[in-house]
Amino acid sequence: MISGKRVLAIIPARGGSKGVKNKNIREVGGKPLINWTIEAGLGSKYIDRMILSSDDQKIISVAEDAKCEAPFVRPEYLSTDEAKSIDVVLHAVEFVADHFDIVVLLQPTSPLRTSSDIDGALTKYIDTDAQAIVSVSAVEKSPYWMYQLQEPGDKIQPVVNLEEIPLRRQDAPECFALNGAIYVIDNNVLRNEQTFLPEDTRAYVMNQRSSIDIDTEEDLNYLKFVVGESK
Repeated sequence: MISGKRVLAIIPARGGSKGVKNKNIREVGGKPLINWTIEAGLGSKYIDRMILSSDDQKIISVAEDAKCEAPFVRPEYLSTDEAKSIDVVLHAVEFVADHFDIVVLLQPTSPLRTSSDIDGALTKYIDTDAQAIVSVSAVEKSPYWMYQLQEPGDKIQPVVNLEEIPLRRQDAPECFALNGAIYVIDNNVLRNEQTFLPEDTRAYVMNQRSSIDIDTEEDLNYLKFVVGESK
């Protein structure tokens, strides 16, 4: 609980990962990938209840062994490649009978976000009186130097339209991207607007290490290198 508001955390972990097989339970640093997120959630000062949403019994068993509650098996229609994350979260919120004021989404593919990051995002949510907080990290390549290719002949078209494109890196505004690690939102806003990015959404900035996101085998190998695991 934070400032009298009850906090529900949801960890979504589907079994049918295609980019990295069995991604959520692959071992990294001596424990399953999902355990990194579970431990961060359990270490939060403000989360009142944390639940898993999964369709996979192996993931459920691993999560329960790590002291994460798994009160249901995710329905098949929410476990396809086409299923939307927002629908998965809304299903979990509806399943929980107790009332919670704040919903936190913690994706297991962002294993290095810490308990301090979670609590920092929740504190910013309270301090700014925002509808939502999302975690971001600075981008390495500025969109001010990115182009789309158009036909005919792959003509370049800037992604960001400016009369004058900055030539030096230090002259370009610092840009940030969602890193997928933490989403914090008012429960009523989530239900009514069915998005994690309502109009009044603020950023919680994380460093590059804590923002590592696992989508490929290469990402997983890099994570193992970062946490000091020998191959």
